[in-house]
Amino acid sequence: MDLSIIIVNYNVKYFLEQCLHSVYKAIEHIEAEVFVVDNNSVDGSCSMVTDKFPWVKLIENKVNQGFSKANNQALELASGEFCLLLNPDTLVEEDTFLKCLNFMRNHKDAGALGVHMIDGRGNFLPESKRSLPTPSVAFYKIFGLSRVFPRSKLFSKYHLGNLSKDENHSVEVLSGAFMFIRSLVLKKTGYLDENFFMYGEDIDLSYRIILEGYKNYYFSETSIIHYKGESTKKSSVNYVLVFYNAMIIFARKHFTKKNARYFSILINMAIYFRAGLSILKRSIQKVYQLVLDFALIFAGFYFLTPFWEHYKFGSIDYYPPEYLRMIVPLYITIWIISLYYSGAYEKPIKFWNIFKAHLIGTLIILVLYALLPENLRFSRALILLGSVWAFLALIIPRLLLSLSGIKDYQFAGNRRKRLIIVGFNKEAERVSKILEKTRINPEIVGFVSPGNKPEKTSLGTENQLLEIVAIHKIDELVFCSEDIHSSNIIRNMTLLNDFQLEYKIAPPESLSIIGSNSINTEEDLYLIYFNSVSKEKNKRLKRLFDLFFAGFFIIFGVILFPFINNYKNILKASFRVLTGKYSWVTYCDDADISNLPKIKKGIFDLWPNKNLKRDKQIIEKLNMEYARAYHLSSDFRILWKNISKT
Repeated sequence: MDLSIIIVNYNVKYFLEQCLHSVYKAIEHIEAEVFVVDNNSVDGSCSMVTDKFPWVKLIENKVNQGFSKANNQALELASGEFCLLLNPDTLVEEDTFLKCLNFMRNHKDAGALGVHMIDGRGNFLPESKRSLPTPSVAFYKIFGLSRVFPRSKLFSKYHLGNLSKDENHSVEVLSGAFMFIRSLVLKKTGYLDENFFMYGEDIDLSYRIILEGYKNYYFSETSIIHYKGESTKKSSVNYVLVFYNAMIIFARKHFTKKNARYFSILINMAIYFRAGLSILKRSIQKVYQLVLDFALIFAGFYFLTPFWEHYKFGSIDYYPPEYLRMIVPLYITIWIISLYYSGAYEKPIKFWNIFKAHLIGTLIILVLYALLPENLRFSRALILLGSVWAFLALIIPRLLLSLSGIKDYQFAGNRRKRLIIVGFNKEAERVSKILEKTRINPEIVGFVSPGNKPEKTSLGTENQLLEIVAIHKIDELVFCSEDIHSSNIIRNMTLLNDFQLEYKIAPPESLSIIGSNSINTEEDLYLIYFNSVSKEKNKRLKRLFDLFFAGFFIIFGVILFPFINNYKNILKASFRVLTGKYSWVTYCDDADISNLPKIKKGIFDLWPNKNLKRDKQIIEKLNMEYARAYHLSSDFRILWKNISKT
């Protein structure tokens, strides 16, 4: 047996499907076995593997064993001369394995190798080659010197920025996304250290290979796509904690006690530093536009008020100080809340959302004005003048910043995303029908034939992609992997890198279209009727639903209590929901929900009937469906079933 390929999967069904399609083509001319170790996925991964890839040796874990332990399960069974640890969010070229086998057999000193990795946009991933995270190397990376000096042999040592990505090199650390290892060496080093649950295990194994007298090689003569890559949410606090704690485990294991202690101090400093930066960055990103809008609108009222006082009453002190201190901030807060819940802060900016939000906010302010006592009704004219100013303050700065090219202020144009499909007519037509049923609603410009022989209805051939993209002003390419080799997909992505295109790949006989940069980003996975509960719009609607019914039960509960089960409990629950810590409806928590979008604890869960015995498989399906195809009517239905006496 030449090669044993081990893929650990956890809830990335569609990426795994594409990965296995590429693996199947790549093992055509070698003797290989493929293991998929599933860490208790709830997205149907196992049934997909069983149905579509019966030649795969599937290991189904009932709990999430972590990356190291899951790999070790398959390594115990592997019989290949070489073993490959491969991530499910990868795509390999047809000759990747053959080239790796030849290199390893021609370099007897090679214990393991990694390859040239690119992300879903064709950008080189620097983690393809790394050095050991010694205290000095870690310091330069943690505090940003490696980013400032990306080609420095000293400061950029972590990612070996001084070494060419287009040449083969002996390196210290390989990526666990693609780690091609000599089985004989694994018997000497031992398998992956199970103390590492996630992150750090590849560094540890790479180092142990060197300690056994072998070399790790960065092999540049083949490429793979690694979707996760640099788009992993590395700014998140959770990532910082998990990653740097893995570094501490490594230091305690391999460094002297003195160095390990210094390294641990450095890492703990880094955790607080990076976590603090992460929290600060996320906080600023969430509120800075709201604060700017508030300040601009308030500035308008600040100058409009004395102008109107002088024009109308011949005095600039007609209104009491409370008007600017209390009433105007209240008006602006209503506009800001309306903007937020109308989606005006979503990217890209939509003019209609701003107009709609401003109109709703103005109407609410006018209604509120009519309900206020006489002594607080200062001026309807100032509300209307302020409303005009507020609208201009919301639109004009955004337009100017948009024209300046600032990403956060780009307007959504009427032009749909222009897209071409690279594939033969039959498969391209199948893929175009999938695209038409997704929420992106693209403008499909046409098909491009793989190779150099055009079909009658095609725009041209694969060899003419450069000209086709430029002439037709294309935004995105979709490759049909049934018709075009993985190596050609990767080559085209690299050649077209300057165009800053989006790329998707459509596996054969699949309802998913995958790309362009991340397994974490919804926009990079096109599915039919996909409406995740994690979408900003749905999160806002869910919160509005919670607030509305909490307020409704508190205000009208006395009238409704004959029709409501356990009215006292519902009243208590309403106040808990108002605090923002609870939602009316949440997942069933007697199943693993760690990989589902995060939502608040719930007063009620998704289980349809209290009298039915709870079944784990049904619960998992309910949770997954709720997360992937959320609709407000689901919350209403569940709430009504739980409170209604009928």
